[in-house]
Amino acid sequence: MKRISALIFSSIGWFALIAQFYLMMENSVMSTTETTIRFFSYFTILTNLIVAIYLTHEIFKDNSNRSSGNLTAITIYILIVGIIYQIILRQLWQPTGLQKVVDELLHSVTPVLTLFYWYLYEDKKSLQYKMIPKWTVFPLLYLIFILIRGSFSNFYPYFFIDVNALGFTQTLMNAFWILVFFVGLSMLFIRIGKM
Repeated sequence: MKRISALIFSSIGWFALIAQFYLMMENSVMSTTETTIRFFSYFTILTNLIVAIYLTHEIFKDNSNRSSGNLTAITIYILIVGIIYQIILRQLWQPTGLQKVVDELLHSVTPVLTLFYWYLYEDKKSLQYKMIPKWTVFPLLYLIFILIRGSFSNFYPYFFIDVNALGFTQTLMNAFWILVFFVGLSMLFIRIGKM
C-alpha cells in the first residue's frame, strides 16, 4: 500500500510540475533560459519537486522504517507552500482552465496528500527537536539564492520578499516571521510524533 500511495501521489506531483512548466513556456515572452530559471525560482516549484522526487524514491526503496526526519521536513515545506498560498496569495489571481487545475494540484492537493503520507508512514517517534536546524537549511538557502539573483535580475517571485518594493530590512523581517512559523510548525509535528 505504501508503494501504491507513493506511485499515485508522485504521479500527480510530476504531472503538475510538467504541466506548469509547459504553461510557463507557452505564455512566456522571455527567453527559454530566463523562463526556466524563473520556473525554478519559486519555492512552490522547488518544494513540489522535492516531494515528487522523494515519493518516487519511496516506490523503489525497501520498507525499512529508519527515519531521518526527511519526510517530516518535506511535509512541513509543502504545508508552508499551501498555507501561505491559501492565506496570502490565492486572492491575487484567478487562474482558469488547465492553469487552475495545476494551481490547485501544486498548492492544495499535494500538501494534503503529503500530509496524509506523513501520517501513515513517517516513523514519528524517532523525530527530535535537534533535527529542526537541519530542516531550516533548504528554506534559508532558497532565500539567499532569491536575494542574490534578485539583486541583479530585479525578479522576486513573491511580493513579500521583493526587495525593490519593500526594502531589504522589511524583506528580511518577512522572511524572519516565515522562519518563525516554520520552526513552530516543526515543533508541533515533533510534539505530535512524541504523543
